[in-house]
Amino acid sequence: MPGSWIACRPASYAPYEHVAFEHLASLGIRYVELPLPVEDPATLIEKLRRFGLQASSVQGFCDVTRDDTDGQIESQVPAIQALNARYLLVSVQAGGTPRELVWQRLRQAGDVAARFDVTICLETHPDLVTNSDIGLETMAAVNHPNVRINFDTANLYFYNRGIDAVAELRRLVPFVASLHLKDTDGGHRHWHFPALGRGIVDFRAIFEVLDSSGFAGPCTLEIEGIEGETRTERLVCDRIAESVGFLRGLGRL
Repeated sequence: MPGSWIACRPASYAPYEHVAFEHLASLGIRYVELPLPVEDPATLIEKLRRFGLQASSVQGFCDVTRDDTDGQIESQVPAIQALNARYLLVSVQAGGTPRELVWQRLRQAGDVAARFDVTICLETHPDLVTNSDIGLETMAAVNHPNVRINFDTANLYFYNRGIDAVAELRRLVPFVASLHLKDTDGGHRHWHFPALGRGIVDFRAIFEVLDSSGFAGPCTLEIEGIEGETRTERLVCDRIAESVGFLRGLGRL
């Protein structure tokens, strides 16, 4: 069996997130990626238990333009621990902040994460992990085992031209701690993220790279839809179900 496990973001059901847990359970999915903050952790944990689900990762915040980056991470630890998660996904933009200061703040954030056995995963977003060149530069400069990358299989195409996700992953995989499974038509700045298998991403090759590297983190469905479409509950549920079926066909479930 593969070392990684399959999860889903309930936000993939937007605006019908209220059906996500029950639908995912019916499809045999057992892990979810949840957003922070959590207003009532006890109620959420009970709901997860009722549907046989566990939090594999959480989406939080990390503003490196401020000087309290380590405090931001520590403030999220109680919710992360309550949900029994180990991966904190954050979108980080340096903007005009001097890079040396950004690296220092991320190292300090990593020190906090390490104390609580949490891995901070930087999303594949500009301007610190726009592509493999920039991501490798960031990883080398931060140089902290608890600051890693969340590799998004579609964002590479959205933010770059003339790029191949498999080749990018081969370069970044030593630093990849979590993954977003997302398909795309491959267009630069095209908001076109259909069910897995309906775009250009070679997921079989993606998993081969992960398996050969010994990757054992969460692989999370993130199905963000297509610009201009009318989203219905049936549409979003069918798209998730189709994506889960696609992963089963690849032997991932």
